[in-house]
Amino acid sequence: MTGQVVLTEFIKLKHSAVTWVTLGAFLLAPWGVALFMWIVRDPHRAADLGLLGTKANLAGLEATWPAFGGYLVMIVGAGGLVLLAFIVAFLFGREYADGTAKNLLALPVGRTWFAVGKLVIAAGWWTVLVIAFLIESFCIGLGLALPGFSAVVVTSTVADALGCAGAAFLLAPVVALATVWSRSYLAALGIALGALAMANLFAHTGWATWFPWSVVLILSQGVGQADLPWTSYLVLVLAFAAGLVGTGLLLRFGDNP
Repeated sequence: MTGQVVLTEFIKLKHSAVTWVTLGAFLLAPWGVALFMWIVRDPHRAADLGLLGTKANLAGLEATWPAFGGYLVMIVGAGGLVLLAFIVAFLFGREYADGTAKNLLALPVGRTWFAVGKLVIAAGWWTVLVIAFLIESFCIGLGLALPGFSAVVVTSTVADALGCAGAAFLLAPVVALATVWSRSYLAALGIALGALAMANLFAHTGWATWFPWSVVLILSQGVGQADLPWTSYLVLVLAFAAGLVGTGLLLRFGDNP
C-alpha cells in the first residue's frame, strides 16, 4: 500500500518544476563557500576587487580541505532545515492549495499511508540533493587545489554531511504536521523558520541540547567534536515520532476538506 502511494507521489513530482528549483538553489551554496575560500587564500586580490571589507578579520581562517568540508557540513545541517521545510510543506500543502485534498483522502487507502508515502518521497528527494551537493562540492574543491586533501578528509566530510542530513530529516514530520494542521504552505514555513530562529536563540543557553533544531545546528557546527548527551539524540527521535504520529492522526480524524 505504501508503494502505491510512493509511486503516485513520484509521478506527480516528475512533472513539477519545484524539484529543479530546489536542486539549483542547493547547488549554488558550494560556490559561495568556494568564493570564501578564495578570499581567505588571496585576501589582497580580493580586497583589490572590492570583495573584502576594510574591517574584515581573516585571522585563524584557513583555505584547506578540512575547513572546506566543515563549511559544507554546516550548509547541509543548517540549510537542510530550511530546504527540507520547503520540500515537506510543498508535498503536503499542495493538496490543499490545488483543492485535491478531499479527493485524495477519499480514496480507499489508509490516510496515515499518505503521510508515510509523502515523507518517503521527501527523504528520497533530500538524499538526491545532498549527493548532488557533495559531488559538486568536491569537484569545486579539487578545482581550487586546496591543500590537505586526503581520503580521510573526504570520508569524514561525507559521513558528517550524511549524518547532519539525517538529523535534519528527523524534523521533517513536524513540518508535515504543521502543514496539515494549518492547510497552508506559508504557515508551515513560518513555523519552521520560527523554530530555526529559536534554535539560534537557545544555542546561547543551556537548553540547546533539549531543543531539536538546536541539536541539528550543534551537530552541523561540530560533528565529531560535538559533545552532545544521548538525550539530545533521543529528542530528535521523539520529535520525528511525534510529528509522524500527529500527522497521521490529524489526517485520519481531523476535519480535512
